[in-house]
Amino acid sequence: MIGVRRRFTALQRVLHWLMAVCILVMLFIGVGMASTVMPKYLTLVSIHKPLGIAILVLALVRLAVRLRYGAPSLPVDLSEPMKLAAHLSHYAFYVVMIGMPLIGWGMLSAAAYPVVLFGGVRLPAILPQSDSLHALLWNAHFYLAFAFFALILLHVAAALFHALVRRDGVFEAMASVSIHDEVAPAE
Repeated sequence: MIGVRRRFTALQRVLHWLMAVCILVMLFIGVGMASTVMPKYLTLVSIHKPLGIAILVLALVRLAVRLRYGAPSLPVDLSEPMKLAAHLSHYAFYVVMIGMPLIGWGMLSAAAYPVVLFGGVRLPAILPQSDSLHALLWNAHFYLAFAFFALILLHVAAALFHALVRRDGVFEAMASVSIHDEVAPAE
């Protein structure tokens, strides 16, 4: 009997929650960087750069896993506008999770600042040095962070709506890190 998955794979769930922690830490570090000129700024920057690259790598892995394994179906009684919002929000997440680190890397490249990872590994510049390009990318990175935060708030609100109001299994599809995937009989 062919089954229909009710939950994301264990790997998808681990990647989701690992990235959620990394992204929230990154947002708080970004706020700290934007609000201080004290010596701790340099410490925050030294964490921000490699964490951004880690998020980029995790997002690319997560996208590959998503393309390979897909996602559980949304509830059949979910309205079409809500299904569209769910799909568009996931596309938006991938665009931002990949775009933000690339914009940051490009911004640093345009300013001739090195991207140094843990262990002293330096990444190559991905854009030519340009003060105007640096300023443009800095603004894009800054304002996209606010859009990302808003997207995260909407995502959390939707998750809570599915968990507490609809109780339709959407929240549970990603909530557990169990190694056993539930399979429902095909209808």
